[in-house]
Amino acid sequence: MTVPSVTDIIEVEQLRKAFGSVDAVRGLDLRVAEGELFGVLGPNGAGKTTTLRMLTTLLPIDGGRAMVAGADVVREPRAVRQRIGYVGQAGGADLPATGRENLLLQARLYGASRADAARRAAELIDALALGSFVDRTARTYSGGQRRRLEIALGLMHRPRVLFLDEPTTGLDPQNRANLWEQLRSLRAAGTTIVLTTHYLEEADALADRLAIVDAGRVVADGTPRALKQRIAGDTVVLRPRGEVGVARDVVAGAAPVRDARADGDVVRLTVSDGTRALPQLLETLAAAGVELESLTLAEPSLDDVFLRVTGRALRDAGPGAGDAAGVEPLTASGRGAA
Repeated sequence: MTVPSVTDIIEVEQLRKAFGSVDAVRGLDLRVAEGELFGVLGPNGAGKTTTLRMLTTLLPIDGGRAMVAGADVVREPRAVRQRIGYVGQAGGADLPATGRENLLLQARLYGASRADAARRAAELIDALALGSFVDRTARTYSGGQRRRLEIALGLMHRPRVLFLDEPTTGLDPQNRANLWEQLRSLRAAGTTIVLTTHYLEEADALADRLAIVDAGRVVADGTPRALKQRIAGDTVVLRPRGEVGVARDVVAGAAPVRDARADGDVVRLTVSDGTRALPQLLETLAAAGVELESLTLAEPSLDDVFLRVTGRALRDAGPGAGDAAGVEPLTASGRGAA
């Protein structure tokens, strides 16, 4: 599919980073269009945080080129910092201060007058629904409230790009859903958002485009819909009463099966047409004496994409290679399918 003509607000070419003898980032190429919500999806240790820290000037770049909001990350780090917001996993709020005090201080640090700081704070208090707790000290906030304050802090100076490193980690489902709505509203208002996540449903629900990373490389990239279409088939999940390996071997040779993998206590199959494949699969299993606890037919998911290209489910993926040195490696491909 042809990628629409857009203005890229992030351009990364052959980005590299090494920690000692570990090549953490190996020739990363990445493009993010202005105004889109771009997701970087992968298991813990895949390289997501290291990449964001380089693009936000928090880690030096060893090689390659990175442009963010029109500024070169290596040669113009101050300009980059003026044009971006960044919310890390640890957050950055001053906990003994109130939310409002945090916001006003942030604005003043970026050179705003007292009046402009107060106006901007009022805008974000309304936009992110902070009003019911903004005048309490930040240490009294729930996880979801603190995350919303931290995002407001990242937006106080009206950045062109907002970087969010796993913003919903540790939040309960209700707070996560609320934060998703806030991020959608920010994107609709024109803010470019780059977020890392290891939650499949988060990337699927929020991202206009995304890159799936694993063990220091991009294994797939494009829109969530395009990535799932690359599977080009339906997913059948069998839960046998007996040995999983036996059930897999029985169905692996069936005509409609394009791929068969054992995944824990189930067998995952990729078939061209699930509705037509089911009768033949049931006949094949019955003839071999394999009984089932359950059978599920579903459209492909991002986990199926990850499973197809790595051989394991993303939810079960372990830390990336960079963890041996306490870092997260990532290499990336370009824009990918749209």
